[in-house]
Amino acid sequence: MRITYKGDYALKTILDLALRYGNSPITIHELAKRADVPIKFLEQILLDLKRGGFVESRRGKIGGYLLARPPSKIKLGEVVRFIDGPIEPVACVDKNYKGCNDIKTCLFRGIWKDISVGISKVVDNITFEDLAKRTRIQQSNYVYQI
Repeated sequence: MRITYKGDYALKTILDLALRYGNSPITIHELAKRADVPIKFLEQILLDLKRGGFVESRRGKIGGYLLARPPSKIKLGEVVRFIDGPIEPVACVDKNYKGCNDIKTCLFRGIWKDISVGISKVVDNITFEDLAKRTRIQQSNYVYQI
């Protein structure tokens, strides 16, 4: 599994929207500034996320972006797979893979399958609501002193 810059920014964008879920839409300029991502790149990411059913956009003076579903209904693994593809570390883990003559006897394939299952267990059980809660807890633990 490899998370690209696009995938990383997509995850950060959905988390940002999850933290503000239930509020008014957030402009692309606000999202870009908070994620420190170029607006043109974020436009492409948001179009993909919209196509995937993760975000929706609103036009007009008070327009912007917001989550298309509650954060509790969006899993981390779902977004990773949509943006960056399969989470398997190598192609042969797929049960329909036919590109290797050694597939039945390969010892490594079992290891890669175990890794894939382990990753899936983690990313498929974390929602963006969970991540928003973790973020809020982490932010509340900061102590500011003058």
